[in-house]
Amino acid sequence: MPREMTESERQDFLAAKHVAVLSVAATDGRPPASVPVWYDYSPGGNVRVNTGAGRRKARLIEQAGVVTLVVQHEEPPYQYVVVEGSVAEVTAPTPLEVREAIAVRYLGEEAGRQFVQSMAGQETVLFTIRPDRWLTADFTE
Repeated sequence: MPREMTESERQDFLAAKHVAVLSVAATDGRPPASVPVWYDYSPGGNVRVNTGAGRRKARLIEQAGVVTLVVQHEEPPYQYVVVEGSVAEVTAPTPLEVREAIAVRYLGEEAGRQFVQSMAGQETVLFTIRPDRWLTADFTE
């Protein structure tokens, strides 16, 4: 039986580098949109997600104002954190330093900066998500 993570454990887990799955309700008759995303998080803060401004997920996030973010460790022993959150702020375009920080987190310094440069000219939007509820499981014990 898994145990719940403590507050500090869940925040540290979320702050570690994981690809998350973001889910948001759809209003177009389709199922909820669930997509893998890179994100930024520091313990005690908000989750930040950068995406293309014209993407379906961006439109749906703006419409719904709430999302679910699932972060997991896919190898045994399994662990996961689910964040249900409200959009606290929308920033368009995403500041360059934020885009670079998120890309560098996942790709490393050189590749992250190259990735951001390759996306130059694309409209972006930054969603700042306030965690409202947490669900966790830790199978390590």
